[in-house]
Amino acid sequence: MRHPTTEGRLIARGLHYAAAWRGRTVVVKYGGSVMDAGAAGTVVEDLVLLKGAGVNPVLVHGGGPEITRMLDRVGKETRFVKGLRVTDPETMEIVEMVLAGRANKALVTMIGTAGGSAVGLSGKDAGLLRARRLNGPVDLGLVGEVVEVRGGIIQTLSEAGHVPVIASVGVGDEGESLNLNADHVAGALAASLGASKMIIFTDVPGVMRADGDDHALISSLTAADARQLISDGTIRRGMIPKVEACLAALDRGVPSAHIIGIETPHALLIELFTEEGIGTMITASGT
Repeated sequence: MRHPTTEGRLIARGLHYAAAWRGRTVVVKYGGSVMDAGAAGTVVEDLVLLKGAGVNPVLVHGGGPEITRMLDRVGKETRFVKGLRVTDPETMEIVEMVLAGRANKALVTMIGTAGGSAVGLSGKDAGLLRARRLNGPVDLGLVGEVVEVRGGIIQTLSEAGHVPVIASVGVGDEGESLNLNADHVAGALAASLGASKMIIFTDVPGVMRADGDDHALISSLTAADARQLISDGTIRRGMIPKVEACLAALDRGVPSAHIIGIETPHALLIELFTEEGIGTMITASGT
């Protein structure tokens, strides 16, 4: 059992950090693989506590595994190219149904049940995420990239006491729905909203360095370090878009970006309200 003096110091330090974060915006990305594992953990509770402490969290989510299951149920083949789902019009209907419907409203409900108030949006609401089709050597169909964020609706909701919950579906020039990478959406939102941090939850503790049979967490990286680790293959597969989203946010002025594991209880609060933090922090430079 901790001594009361120790408890008091911990509480005082936490309150000090909470006061420092009051009024700031934090963009949190909650991945489809994390949601699929049912490992919500304490994320929803932490979001509600942050809102109560005067912080403005914005939650961005994916839902890839559930999209794949729905496509399987209707007999539709799932095909990926470099981690991106090839999205024809029929697939896009399923993507939008899952992301803007079932997954989004499930998270809104969870926040409400935990004592908070959330409003679910897709990028089509109020033209929040303007996008264009992604060009490349392979036609991915209705896969897009964010070209403009119209964040007024998010600021309005945050000021009214709600947690905005954003599904990664964008709107094209002709009003068409476009399938967006949720990591990249989080980065674009963080930059546009002037967020103080972007935090990406995943099913591993953070960016890992492989040394023989041992795997060690890399607690901090500069942008240059991260690019080198992508180049040499240390950062690979699904971690690449997460790190790239962090780098894009940093390039547009977000002070720091973090990749943290879902399994640690209250990881979000630890990241914001302690000096040590958790997971991997990426900054523009070492200073």
